[in-house]
Amino acid sequence: MIREQLLAPTAVDLRAFLMRALRTRDCLIQVGGLAEVSYHGRAASTAEVGSYLVMIKRDGSLQIHAPKGVKPMNWQPKTDEITAVLEEKQCVLLASRRSPMELVRVTFLEVQMAQALELNEEAGFLLTGSEAQMQETLAAHPELIEPGLRVLNRELLVESGGIDLYAQDAQGRFVVVELKRGRATQDAVSQLGRYVASVQRVVGTGVVRGILAAPSITGPARRELEGRGLEFVEVNALPLLKKTTTQPSLF
Repeated sequence: MIREQLLAPTAVDLRAFLMRALRTRDCLIQVGGLAEVSYHGRAASTAEVGSYLVMIKRDGSLQIHAPKGVKPMNWQPKTDEITAVLEEKQCVLLASRRSPMELVRVTFLEVQMAQALELNEEAGFLLTGSEAQMQETLAAHPELIEPGLRVLNRELLVESGGIDLYAQDAQGRFVVVELKRGRATQDAVSQLGRYVASVQRVVGTGVVRGILAAPSITGPARRELEGRGLEFVEVNALPLLKKTTTQPSLF
């Protein structure tokens, strides 16, 4: 499983390791140690120097975990380019995407461990519960899809069918979300594309985003999705909704 492992690598050795692993994109990369993280794009943020675990998956997605908490402190679900450079004798990881323009910058100060792991192709995965329950949970917790997302409607009927979640992002752009409990295929991409086109015809000007949310996606589906300018969000765990009980009314 471990293809390559470095303990307490120098900045030069760490950059060489990252470039080797990133070139093939066929392994899971983990780097743990002291680092500083900054993000520039739809907003701007900086995480002060601390101990972090940086993970780069085979699909190019980036996650940065702090010592506590389930969710990553920072992440980049889609990247167009990931590279490593040397700046002032430090290794710096740069993960960027073009649409929208975003950049995550990780400056490694003191790395304890760097690993390249070979993992087998993931098996099929199905979220517990029905698609309706998945829709209900994500409507109540849209931040699991994207921070700042606000759901406007569920099962919104358009000419091409019913949209699972109709929302607005933090920048006010309309977002069409298609949900799948299992691995998303090209049929799901085509379905999402039709919904986005239907909404675009109604709203006219302005960008209408399309997000496919599922536990995983096939390779051909991902390529078609990216070719259409649509997005994929991995959703493989959902919180339990608290059921509220109400007293029956007399009237």
